[in-house]
Amino acid sequence: MNYLIDTCVLYPTVMRTILLEAVKLKHDSAFWSEKILSEWSASAKKVGEFGQLQADSEISILRANWPNSIISFSFELEESLYLPDLNDRHVLAAAIAGKCDAIITLNKKDFPRQILDQYGLIRLDPDHVILEYLKDDAYIIIEIVQDLLREARKKSDEEWTIRQLLRKARLPRTAKALSNLIDG
Repeated sequence: MNYLIDTCVLYPTVMRTILLEAVKLKHDSAFWSEKILSEWSASAKKVGEFGQLQADSEISILRANWPNSIISFSFELEESLYLPDLNDRHVLAAAIAGKCDAIITLNKKDFPRQILDQYGLIRLDPDHVILEYLKDDAYIIIEIVQDLLREARKKSDEEWTIRQLLRKARLPRTAKALSNLIDG
């Protein structure tokens, strides 16, 4: 599958890390545009200067690790598209230009299925995609999440659980499934 990944999925570190590691290990493809990366940086700036510095360094690492994932598209394509939020047209334009199969986003209302259908695209929730990877190969997802959990515990004074970490990352169904697999 070829996935176009929206800003709201790239910006949370835990969600992005799980998703991209799974995509890579399963030999699928992930794409984004310069505009999506710019939105990520701008969103992080709202947290403060350190937030933007961290985001910019994570964006640099993303560029280095995924050198062929940036999609370019024409201004004319973007302007010709309609979405309920006109500021999201660049996401749809990138997905069309990149011949993607799906847009992974948390913004359901901004990407109506009837509009995406016209371009042969589907909208997927990151929690759903990760759960599908979990069904296919639980070991991969468990390993990725356990690495993130170790890192979260190391960087903070909190004794995170898998469920807490994934719920905070807005992956509630993955949190429940992994808690049941590992703890139950």
